[in-house]
Amino acid sequence: MRPPSVLRPFLTRSYASRLPQRPPARAPDPLTDPNVVHQPISDDLTFVHRTPPSAPSPLSYTTAPTSPLLQPKLQDATATSLPPRLGKPDPNWMTDEAIAEMRQLRKEDPDTWTTASLARRFGCSQTFVMMKAPLKMSERKKRLRARDAEHEEFRGQWGQRRTMVREIRQKRREFW
Repeated sequence: MRPPSVLRPFLTRSYASRLPQRPPARAPDPLTDPNVVHQPISDDLTFVHRTPPSAPSPLSYTTAPTSPLLQPKLQDATATSLPPRLGKPDPNWMTDEAIAEMRQLRKEDPDTWTTASLARRFGCSQTFVMMKAPLKMSERKKRLRARDAEHEEFRGQWGQRRTMVREIRQKRREFW
């Protein structure tokens, strides 16, 4: 079934898909160049030598007698000192005595010697302090309970809408 003539302008292609292009330029085959010299080495091996496409330049670094590539190495160049090394300095490794002191301070008074204060005193990260001088599990749970109680105290000051949204979120978590 042919479409009606009214729709024919809409169904026919009215644009060109691509502009006409010339095929890409191809370099001539180097073996058919008239300046090529064929030198047979053996029955099944031939050495083909082509002259360079341009004349040698007197300014060429590889062939000029003043080329830095052709100059002999200077002995004084290796004797000069090198610039300082870039990048991070090597990490400051702690001694076993310092780690033992850190553990003792943490054990004696964990309220005073928190991870932040120990990290400042020994010049290391808080994560390193947590790994090398951790709190006892009972002490850690006691601190977590105190933190949760403090948070609940602030949550008691929340308004009705914020409290309701929090309860809905907790209920949603139960269904996970």
